Amino acid sequence: MFGIIRKKRQEVRDRTVYMEVCADNKVSYRVIAGRLFAGGDDVITYGIEAQDLSTGEYESIPDFSRDIEDAVDFAEMLITSRTRPEGIYSRALSYLCVSI
Repeated sequence: MFGIIRKKRQEVRDRTVYMEVCADNKVSYRVIAGRLFAGGDDVITYGIEAQDLSTGEYESIPDFSRDIEDAVDFAEMLITSRTRPEGIYSRALSYLCVSI
């Protein structure tokens, strides 16, 4: 028995850069604070962005965590491992395996 589940698309609004670090590998890592409408309430959420300044390649996870410490810790992990923008999703899975 399979069925289609429809989920409303949630967008992060009122985004603000909380932290930005330009690493020596010419990749800019950002922690973004924003609001997400969930369950009738506005919730503050933190996202992660990585942008390669030489090629313009860009990836983001707009609603990574509701805890600022987790988002900053993950951004620090990206910086120390010199992760390129295309690798942030696999690093996020690795981070979840360790943090859960």
